[in-house]
Amino acid sequence: MALRIGIDLGGTKSEIVALDPSGEVRLRRRAPTPGSYKAILSMLEGLVRQAEDDLGMAGSTVGVGIPGSLSPDTGLVRNANTQCLNGQPLDRDLAARLGRPVRVSNDANCLALSEASDGAGAGHGVVFAVIIGTGVGGGIVVDGRLIEGLNKVCGEWGHTPLPWMTAAEHPGPRCWCGRPGCLETFLCGPALAADWKGEGQRDATGIVAAATAGDATARAALDRYAGRLARALAGITNLIDPDAIVLGGGLSNLDELYGTVPALMEPWIFGDIGRTRLLRAKHGDSSGVFGAARLWDRA
Repeated sequence: MALRIGIDLGGTKSEIVALDPSGEVRLRRRAPTPGSYKAILSMLEGLVRQAEDDLGMAGSTVGVGIPGSLSPDTGLVRNANTQCLNGQPLDRDLAARLGRPVRVSNDANCLALSEASDGAGAGHGVVFAVIIGTGVGGGIVVDGRLIEGLNKVCGEWGHTPLPWMTAAEHPGPRCWCGRPGCLETFLCGPALAADWKGEGQRDATGIVAAATAGDATARAALDRYAGRLARALAGITNLIDPDAIVLGGGLSNLDELYGTVPALMEPWIFGDIGRTRLLRAKHGDSSGVFGAARLWDRA
């Protein structure tokens, strides 16, 4: 019985899961992510070999989700928040260690694949999945097939501009990618924290409780956030008209978004009604690792 192994390679921790052919979890564990490329390779190899040893099975398929992507030109990692990965042939190096092919994809793509397969987006034809956390990303699945695109940047929603900017928003903060006004600079967790507590703040924990208790600054920051998220999601709706939009990442746990954002989207959608469903990721912060395991579900 072949296993499907998925690894979610995070900046501070990594998670491995082993799925049997029916999709049942046979093993799941986490490990701290080391700080060097060579150490990361050793950690990934060790996680796979230990999982196979523990389950008494070898030759599993292996997929890895990363906070970046592989260049279709060079095959090297680019745009990864874990800086030591950039410029490295991660899939080839890990494949050489394991003696089998390895598939690597962006972590938001893995979220989308997982949620479209058996998560909140299951049964929907076109699913756009969003990570709103420390960073902002997206992935698209159509009829169960992950769409990565010719340049392997499909779904890089976080590095498109906030649409319909107000005068106060324009031109927007400068993003780490070098351009001003990227969605990531408005919709990531640190951006919400800074809007609430001031420049340099990065933790928005407690903002809903503060707003509920009458903190006008917290309430205003949440309202601005919901409005910006609505415009951003309306923009993607006008492009691909998804059946469902699934929110993942830390800010997807803000319950009020699911009640307020759909109505706020409608004025910006080029149509007579907005029917796209806004859903919370079913698998939470494990969507990425389940999606990585499913990277071999396609030919």
